[in-house]
Amino acid sequence: MPHAASYLQRSGLTLPLPVLQQGIATLQQALAQPATPRSEDELYRYRVPKLGEGGSCSLVDELDAEPYDVSLWLGGRSATAAARLRALDALVQATLRLLPADWLGVYCRFERDGLPRLVKLAYRGLPSRAEFPLHEDFALFSNNSRVGLSGRGAVIADVQAWQRAGGAYYECDPKVQSEVCLPVLAADGTVLGILDAEDARAGFFDEQRQALLAALALALAQPFAELAASPVENF
Repeated sequence: MPHAASYLQRSGLTLPLPVLQQGIATLQQALAQPATPRSEDELYRYRVPKLGEGGSCSLVDELDAEPYDVSLWLGGRSATAAARLRALDALVQATLRLLPADWLGVYCRFERDGLPRLVKLAYRGLPSRAEFPLHEDFALFSNNSRVGLSGRGAVIADVQAWQRAGGAYYECDPKVQSEVCLPVLAADGTVLGILDAEDARAGFFDEQRQALLAALALALAQPFAELAASPVENF
């Protein structure tokens, strides 16, 4: 699996290749199980927190009145767009059957008016922001933006210890104690998007769980590349 080996090198993950290969096989088996169907509106729209000063999340129960609509990034609602979202949702569901984290989301890189950002296309867990800007200022306190810019993964075993050591952290849910944020990479190393997983238990993401998330990142490469190949006009 040459792409798996290059992914480990490019993402900076310190996993043995056989562990990742096992994670890939395990996720492929889980994908054989049917996903729980979602309504069309659930695929396209989700609630998001109000954003506070500097673009940070407010309390998780302070939600915007208007749900976020991802169809704007997919050229509107269509059979093709719905199929793409269902495939992404099935990947999230399959991963969570193997890896019962509190939160998991997948974000594709899009650009509008020359401004790149990560857009959340499928997730499970508490409401969270829909877009992360891809610029250096935001990356100073957001792992999602930092990984989206650098293409290097971030594994935080203990959020409190990370913060005490001076690590910046974007907080939407104060209960989160561990996080893994990984890039989704094209074959040439281009960053196509990211995935982010969080849990309230420190040390939750052991080697095997990191391998499952890396397997998910590899599985997301093709659908994200297809989205990148058909950019949406400004709206």
